[in-house]
Amino acid sequence: MLGLEGIAVPLGMILTVLSTLLCIIYGIKNWNKGYITEEEIAQEREWLQENNKVKENL
Repeated sequence: MLGLEGIAVPLGMILTVLSTLLCIIYGIKNWNKGYITEEEIAQEREWLQENNKVKENL
């Protein structure tokens, strides 16, 4: 039927569709989430300030 003899080809097609749907759902769920927390931003600011002090002393 439609050249889908055996189980491997239909199973591969089904898994492809399922993985596509899972990727779409994951993308919608995490669309606007930031990847850097406020704590990480504050830590980076401190590091930059310390780095600037070291450069001034050189």
